[in-house]
Amino acid sequence: MSYERNNIRAMEGYTYGEQPSDRGVVKLNTNENPYPPSPLIKSALKNFDSDVLRRYPDPSASRLREFVASRFDVSADNVLVTNGGDEGLRLAVTTLVNPKGALGMVDPSYSLYPVLANIQDCRIESLRLEKDWALPKGFSEQINASGAQLTCLVNPHAPSGVLLSVDVLREIANGLEGVLLIDEAYVDFVDPVLGHSSIPLVHEFDNVLVLRTLSKGYSLAGLRLGFLIGNAALIEPMATKTRDSYNIDTITQSLALVALKDSNHALINCEKVRAERGRMRNELCRIGFTVPESQTNFLLAEVPGPTNASLLYESLHNAQILVRYFDSKPLDRCLRITIGTPEENDRFLKTISRILQAS
Repeated sequence: MSYERNNIRAMEGYTYGEQPSDRGVVKLNTNENPYPPSPLIKSALKNFDSDVLRRYPDPSASRLREFVASRFDVSADNVLVTNGGDEGLRLAVTTLVNPKGALGMVDPSYSLYPVLANIQDCRIESLRLEKDWALPKGFSEQINASGAQLTCLVNPHAPSGVLLSVDVLREIANGLEGVLLIDEAYVDFVDPVLGHSSIPLVHEFDNVLVLRTLSKGYSLAGLRLGFLIGNAALIEPMATKTRDSYNIDTITQSLALVALKDSNHALINCEKVRAERGRMRNELCRIGFTVPESQTNFLLAEVPGPTNASLLYESLHNAQILVRYFDSKPLDRCLRITIGTPEENDRFLKTISRILQAS
């Protein structure tokens, strides 16, 4: 006998990327930063006063909220600190979308979105992207027609790495009847020359949420810290009604503040990733892959000619190099490759060239 709710029993859970214990494996499959976090993190951990762990953490992570608010020129009432970006997504879905309502998204996109929709027992209204990864024409109108109360757009896009401009996001927000959540998990890797920032949209619109995380740009995927920025009327019910009690532990609050204050370290790391991203894209294109220009810390590479992407993935895996393969259209001819260190990238390029030459 099953005690699950019917919608939970019928759904599929989130599929995690492989996390090997062997440090000899080249791990280019889960979009982690290849460089370590600020050295001040190690110092803060070493000097952390464990006596404070007797007490519950600050329930609203007030020091963090105030620092984030100051950094992005918003009020603390516009900020909600979350247990990783994924909690921010869960809170938005459970707070803003009715059961039997609808969640809007594009296809393909972050695979957690439909999982959260299924948990909430709401419909998934997914619009297929164009071949160049552009939004379909009349995007806002189609989403409105579906009745979606919340639309999630990861920008830069995953898994393509393509960036939507702020002007496009503004047009979408203006046209949507529901809430637009801009998931900026990878925004720290956007080329600074572009001057891209969607945060000002929260001042222009009362239906925009922007999600940030320290997992990628700040090299803190193991810490689980993110935050939502939006109109106070959107933030308030999540902060006071649907958020878990004491959702950010004391150690995480302390270390996240240290990391944010040393943002220059993250900026340097992201610049190194961008340099390797350009080199990797050039090399992959040279050996026959089709690779859209990415503003993230990964590349989506369509395999050349008759090459089988699944078999190529397996061959790399056998050589102890992990990348990501998605067995569904339109991604079934592609590999998603996280940007690693120069040494990891060299090993990947040498190995994939050898495999292609032998096939």
